[in-house]
Amino acid sequence: MFRYISPLIIALTFMIVSVTGGMTAETTTKSNVSVTGIGVAKARPDTASISIGVVSEGKTAKQALDQNTAAMGRVIVELKGQKVDAKDIQTTNFTVRPKFQHFKDGKPPAIIGYRVVNSVRIMVRNLKLLGAILDQAVSLGSNQINGIAFTVEDAASLENEARKMAMANALHKAELYASAGNAKLGKVLVISEEFIDSTPRPMFGRAAAMSAKAAPVPIEPGEHRVEARVHVSWELKN
Repeated sequence: MFRYISPLIIALTFMIVSVTGGMTAETTTKSNVSVTGIGVAKARPDTASISIGVVSEGKTAKQALDQNTAAMGRVIVELKGQKVDAKDIQTTNFTVRPKFQHFKDGKPPAIIGYRVVNSVRIMVRNLKLLGAILDQAVSLGSNQINGIAFTVEDAASLENEARKMAMANALHKAELYASAGNAKLGKVLVISEEFIDSTPRPMFGRAAAMSAKAAPVPIEPGEHRVEARVHVSWELKN
């Protein structure tokens, strides 16, 4: 048998359901604490990456190329003689470009010669040889040194050490805040990280390479530093 349901009853029922749902959502809301932990791991560098090159100029492209090839050939032979493995020598740049003379009277530029640049990146795994390698490279014809980057070969272990220190620092901070707020830490909600490599990287230009001919190159690897920052959120329990 069909029964008539008043619209007023339907409206009241809907309001009760809405209020009950809102109360449920409010009571299930959890408090949390978010902190940033910092960990710094240090180690003495044991490897170095250096970029050296040969710049040659000539009236013709072939003349510039022949000069460049001869000089770079001597440099590479010397590198291998210094016990640098062939897999640690990689060509990173090779260009042949014309040199132009520009005129003020509107005439088109004229080619007056050519420049050839050949650069290689070298991984040196014995830092005791680094100064001798640079000195010999310049003496044999390398006239461009673009930079040196000192690294730690087992970088993963150093990063993991920084991670552990950062997490311990974050936990210490979170426990302090929770204790001050009369609460306890619950489960971890979010973890994110970032790394900062603060190792100084000395840079050398062409002038530094040329002056290095006068004396052995002094090299100081300093200290390799890795800073890990971890952002962590914990649930708080009463």
